[in-house]
Amino acid sequence: MQITFLGHASLLIEIAETRIVVDPFISANELAQGKVDLDALQPDYILLTHAHQDHILDVEVLAAQKGATIISNYEIVTHYGNKGLKGHPLNHGGSWDFDFGRIKYVNAIHTSSFPDGSYGGQPGGFILSAQGKNIYIAGDTALTMDMKLIPMFLTLDLAILPIGDNFTMGVDEALIASDFVKCNQILGYHYDTFGYIKINHAEAQAAFEGQDKTLHLLDIGASMTI
Repeated sequence: MQITFLGHASLLIEIAETRIVVDPFISANELAQGKVDLDALQPDYILLTHAHQDHILDVEVLAAQKGATIISNYEIVTHYGNKGLKGHPLNHGGSWDFDFGRIKYVNAIHTSSFPDGSYGGQPGGFILSAQGKNIYIAGDTALTMDMKLIPMFLTLDLAILPIGDNFTMGVDEALIASDFVKCNQILGYHYDTFGYIKINHAEAQAAFEGQDKTLHLLDIGASMTI
């Protein structure tokens, strides 16, 4: 399984021949300009944690490339279904086996509305299980005790956590979250894009190293394999 950081909270996950894009906010992200080719992404699936503009901006463009299936909560899938796009709705605690692996929709503490202010359903995160690996994509969230439920059912190989603070948890809370989910390999995201969420990379990584954990901060366009 290869994970490429596309900037902000956007990811490309490649599982064999399947391409999955998470929360695409690329075309308006100045930090991603010249580093991510939107036309080359060609996803088979698009995972959406919630309906905020900085997570759904490029959904329609990407979904049109090869007819991608949108996986999200019922309200978001219905919204895009009304536009003629394919989708698979989930709700909290629910799981489904797809051709690439299993997806479980889990709790997140945040808000969720479309850019026009309409209701975007309840925000969430995903557990993706494929090729014998389990990764947690937390989405935009505060630290929550619900995270402790995850290791009761499976062992994580990677936790993808927001670390930018202000709109989500910051580095200190992400450290606690890594304890809650019992995972020492963390990929940070949702940081640096805007002034409110800029972080000190060296200090953040040192905080994790001090607890014998690894915080991966990938350059935009860079990848890691698990």
